Amino acid sequence: MCGIAGFFSPPSSTAESLTSTLQAMTDAIVHRGPDDGGHWVDPECGIALGHRRLSILDLSPLGHQPMTSADGRYIMVFNGEVYNFQDLRAELGTLGHSWKGHSDTEVMLAAMVQWGIDVATTRFNGMFAFAVWDKQERALHLGRDRLGEKPLYYGWVGDSFVFCSELKSLRAFPGFERNVDRASLTQLLRFNYVPDPHCIFQGLHKLPPGGLISLQQPTDRPEPRLYWALRDVIQRGMAKPFVGTEAEATDRLEELLTQSVKQRMIADVPLGAFLSGGIDSSLIVALMQSQSTRPVRTFTIGFHEKDHNEAHFAKEVARHLKTDHTELYVTGQDALDVIPSLPDLYDEPFGDYSQIPTYLVCKMAREHVTVALSGDAGDELFGGYERYFVGRSLWSKFAWMPGPLRQALAASMTMLPAGFWNGLGVAARPILPERFRQIPFGDKLHKLAEVVGAPGMETLYLNLMSHWKSPADIVIQGDDRPTSITDKTGWPDVTDFTHRMMHLDMETYLPGDILVKVDRAAMGVSLETRVPLLDQHVMEFAWTVPYSMKVKNNKGKWLMREVLYKHVPRALIDRPKRGFGIPLDVWLRGPLRDWAENLLDENRLKQEGYFHAAPLRQKWREHLSGTRNWQFYLWEVLMFQAWLDRWRA
Repeated sequence: MCGIAGFFSPPSSTAESLTSTLQAMTDAIVHRGPDDGGHWVDPECGIALGHRRLSILDLSPLGHQPMTSADGRYIMVFNGEVYNFQDLRAELGTLGHSWKGHSDTEVMLAAMVQWGIDVATTRFNGMFAFAVWDKQERALHLGRDRLGEKPLYYGWVGDSFVFCSELKSLRAFPGFERNVDRASLTQLLRFNYVPDPHCIFQGLHKLPPGGLISLQQPTDRPEPRLYWALRDVIQRGMAKPFVGTEAEATDRLEELLTQSVKQRMIADVPLGAFLSGGIDSSLIVALMQSQSTRPVRTFTIGFHEKDHNEAHFAKEVARHLKTDHTELYVTGQDALDVIPSLPDLYDEPFGDYSQIPTYLVCKMAREHVTVALSGDAGDELFGGYERYFVGRSLWSKFAWMPGPLRQALAASMTMLPAGFWNGLGVAARPILPERFRQIPFGDKLHKLAEVVGAPGMETLYLNLMSHWKSPADIVIQGDDRPTSITDKTGWPDVTDFTHRMMHLDMETYLPGDILVKVDRAAMGVSLETRVPLLDQHVMEFAWTVPYSMKVKNNKGKWLMREVLYKHVPRALIDRPKRGFGIPLDVWLRGPLRDWAENLLDENRLKQEGYFHAAPLRQKWREHLSGTRNWQFYLWEVLMFQAWLDRWRA
C-alpha cells in the first residue's frame, strides 16, 4: 500500500527541477507511504514518476520503487497489492523469467514484459493503481483495479499531464488552479460524494475502475479504455446462473472466500481485521481464524450511546472465535476532535459522516497492526441493503395503481409538513412503545410518498440514493449531469430490478463512497486495508447466484449467513442491524452548532458564490428547531465548506 504521483511535460526542465517538483508532490502524501520514497525522471522525455512506500511485502531494498523491468523497458510506480502474484510468479518462471526479490511489483513488470500492459493487467487479481513509462514506445500508461479500491486522479495543468493518488499532491505542481467544478459539486449534494470519473476540480478526473489510459504526448487527450467491465460480468452471470443446490452454493462461496482471505493474509508485517459483529466482518474474521495458527487480531470501537453501539456484539463473536480482540469506547469529544482533520484526510469533499467512526477504528488498529482486512462489499454482492427488499416490497404494493392516482396519493401524504407529524410523534412518546419513540414519523411519511409517486423503479432508486433531490437548484450555476444511474446505455441486460440496483451500487456507491471512506481513513494513519469480498472470483460467482439465494423472507445476504453459521452460532448473528454511525443530528444542535453556523453564515455563502443561501438557511433553522432532521443534507454542505477553507489556505 503506497502513494504515487507524477507528470508528463514537454521537455524543457532539468533533472534537478523535475525532481524538486516531484519530491514536493510525494512529500504531500507521505502518510500513504512513510517507510520509503523514490523518484525517477527523464528530462529528455519530460517524464517524472514518484512513489511513497508503506512496506508490506519484501521489506528489503529490492522492493523499492520506482522499479525497472528486468529488460529495462518499463519503469513503474504502483500503489496496492496483487494477491495472485505468487501464482503469476510461478507461471512466469516457467517462461524464463528470473527474480531479484519477492515483491508483487517485480512480478507485475515481468508480466508486462511477457504479455504487454493491457493483457497483463487482466491477469492481476488485486487492488492497484499504477503508472508505467514505456521507454521503447515513449508512452505513459495508467491503470486502476476492477472496482476502484485504490484512487488515481489525472488531468492536465497547462500543457502538462499530471496524476496522483490524492489531490493534495497537486498543490506542489506549478500552475495548478483550484477551480471548483460546479457539476461535481452538484453531484456531491445529491450523492454525498463525487462519483467517478468526475473530480471536484475542473480539468481533473478519476480513472474509472477497470480502466487504462495511455499517452505518447503530454497534450494527448485519450479516453480511458476498460480492460474489465462489471456489466460484462453481470451479463455472463445472468446468462449462465448457478444451477446447484443451496448447500452446494454455500460450499462454493466458502471455498472461494477462504482462498481470497488466504491470499489477503500474506504480509511481512502484523495483520488483523475490523470486527463489528455484523455478518460481513464476522465471516471474514471466522475464515481468517480458521486458517491461522494463532489468534487473529481484531478491532472494534464502541459508543456510549446505546442506539449507536455494536461493540458488545463484536465482543461476543470475538470470544467465540477466540481472537485477540481490542475494543475502544470513544466519547463524543473523541469523534468531534476528528472533524477539523476531515478536509485534509478526504482530500475531495466527502459527505458520508460514518467517515468519523471509520477513521477512529483505523487509528486504533494502526497502533497494533499494519494491515487490516475488511468486510466491505457484502451488501452490494449479496443483497444486504434494506432498500433492495423494502423498496421492492413497497413498490409492489403501489405499482398496480395508475400513475395519476399514485401521484395524487403521494401529494396527499405530503400535504402537511413533515415537521407537523414529527411534532405529533414527539408529543406522543410517553404512550408509544419504546421501539417507536425515536422514529421521525413525518420524515418517514414523506419518504414513503417518494416511493408512491415515483413514475418507475428507476426514478425510485434515484430518489432513494439522493439526498438533495434537486441539487442544481441549490448550487449556483449547478449542473445535474447524467451518471450511470440515469444513463441507461451502460446498464446490463437484467430484468430483475433488485439486481439492477445492486449493479448500480457496485458501479457508483461502492467505489465512490464505501471504498473512498475506508481508503482515506486507513491511509491517513498509514494502515493498509484489504477487502476479500472484492476478489475477482468471488465477484464473478456472486453474479451467478440467483436472487432467491441472496434474499429470503426480507433478509439479505442469505448465502453469506449460511457460510457464517458454520463458524459462528446463529444466535450471535441474527439480530436487528444497526448503522455504524454517530448522533450527528444532536451534535449539530449542540457542540457543533457554532462551527456549523460559521460555515453556513448567510453573508459568507453569498460572498463565496457556490450556494443559494435561502434554502440552506431554511433547512438549518428547521434542524435547529428540531422539527426536521436534515443532518444528511447539511453535512455534505458543511464538508464542502470546511474543505473550501482548507484548499484556500
